[in-house]
Amino acid sequence: MGTIDRSRSDSAPVGGGFRLNKAQGKFMGVSAGIADYFGWDVTLVRLGWVVGTLLGFGSLILVYLAIGLIAD
Repeated sequence: MGTIDRSRSDSAPVGGGFRLNKAQGKFMGVSAGIADYFGWDVTLVRLGWVVGTLLGFGSLILVYLAIGLIAD
């Protein structure tokens, strides 16, 4: 079928690895970094965090903070 064009993001990391995107992020840049890495819309990633946090009784808050503190 088609190929995924990952070159559309001007803030994509040079090495191809995951990076926080603090320039476009709201809090720590975790959601924006995930959206850049996978080529998704950042709004969908943020919505996923909210839904996952509500369904997981808040456990994703710790995961979010861990990613924010460990990455970069």
